[in-house]
Amino acid sequence: MYVRDTIAAVSTPPGNGGIGIIRVSGDMAAMVGNAIFKPVYDGGLVSHRFSFGTIFDPTSGESVDEAMAVYMRSPRSYTREDVLELHCHGGWLVVERVLALVLSRGIRLADPGEFTRRAFLNGRIDLIQAEAVMDIIASKSESALQLAQSQREGALSKRIDDVRGYLLRALALVEAYIDFPDDDLGATDIAAISASVEEAQGLVSALLATFEEGRILRDGISVLIVGKPNAGKSSLLNRLLNENRAIVTHIPGTTRDIIEETITFEGLSVRLLDTAGIRHTDDLVEQEGISRALGKIPLADLVLAVFDASREFSKEDQMIFDALDGCRTIAVLNKADLDQRLILPDEDRFEATVRIAALSGYGIDLLKHTVCQQFLHSTTADSRELVVLSRARHRDALVSAEQHLQRFTNGLLDRNLELLALDLRGALQAVGSVTGQTTTDDVLDLIFSSFCIGK
Repeated sequence: MYVRDTIAAVSTPPGNGGIGIIRVSGDMAAMVGNAIFKPVYDGGLVSHRFSFGTIFDPTSGESVDEAMAVYMRSPRSYTREDVLELHCHGGWLVVERVLALVLSRGIRLADPGEFTRRAFLNGRIDLIQAEAVMDIIASKSESALQLAQSQREGALSKRIDDVRGYLLRALALVEAYIDFPDDDLGATDIAAISASVEEAQGLVSALLATFEEGRILRDGISVLIVGKPNAGKSSLLNRLLNENRAIVTHIPGTTRDIIEETITFEGLSVRLLDTAGIRHTDDLVEQEGISRALGKIPLADLVLAVFDASREFSKEDQMIFDALDGCRTIAVLNKADLDQRLILPDEDRFEATVRIAALSGYGIDLLKHTVCQQFLHSTTADSRELVVLSRARHRDALVSAEQHLQRFTNGLLDRNLELLALDLRGALQAVGSVTGQTTTDDVLDLIFSSFCIGK
């Protein structure tokens, strides 16, 4: 339930920094500013203009900090309520003291995501845009940031509104005949209803087909590096990271646990996992590392199978070959600068084959590009041009809508108007939950609880 009280929180990250911002939203925002902030120049706080002055304790008269204050009168603010922001120095003690002064005026500490929730409840943004705000904050790659900006600007919301428009037109026709039962549903009206539903189904199906790519743009991919000992797995990891993250020696079995690092390939976030060399061994610790490596293979979005191209295909290579069955894999033929002796028994089973020399860096850029091509083959140069699903919540809602529409299509010939209307309403309910038009309070609580306090 939306309680129209006044809330406050620190909107900058915890810890010391150059600046700290305390945000206040609600009817008492101006009162708080006038009570604890004294501008250098007379005239008080003017909406949407920064004022320089001093934050002080009205009880003792003590000066707390020099600061800038900006007051934004409703509805021209982030929450569409009166908003006050106090910009003070970013030391944690200063920020905490200023927040305490604000709260002492009878203001409540905001819940996680409550400012954005109020922006949603007050109609400034829809639920897709609200979630995009958090995605912007959490973005770890350029592609994720561009996609989040696209959704914040309403690209996906517009497509969802198009679906709703077609469904509403179809439902209006069906309900018109429910209201006038003496009239028969004619062929022309059936054709019009079918056309609207088909348009909606087409848009829903097209959006559902984008989910995998949208998930990858938002969350990135996991890439597992496997190979036999001394094939060059750790050298490859170090070369991709441009640092000596993994120990590299001529002694087999150096890597015994999974090493994990995150990097960006062409704007795509990639979580790299280097694993223990796969081979037959009596060493219990190494056996555990190999077991972990094998267990990770089916869980990875992509496997880089590293083979030593300067040696003939071996039993250890065959172990890797067998473990990769059914996995999306790129064969990486390392040591391409040496005499080539390796012949893979079935190269066609791989998505691609790339020759590299990990120590010198030969072929590394091609490998990065090849990795991206496996996932972003339909992506334009600018992710902000894409209209894709990237959250499981959106996908699940549209799957539900698609099921309702399929039932509607199957039952159209029977012309049971009440059941047809029920399916259309179910589809509208599901579609509306994506943008928040039909979302329950419990779902809203779950969504906004993942936000940081102050946003």
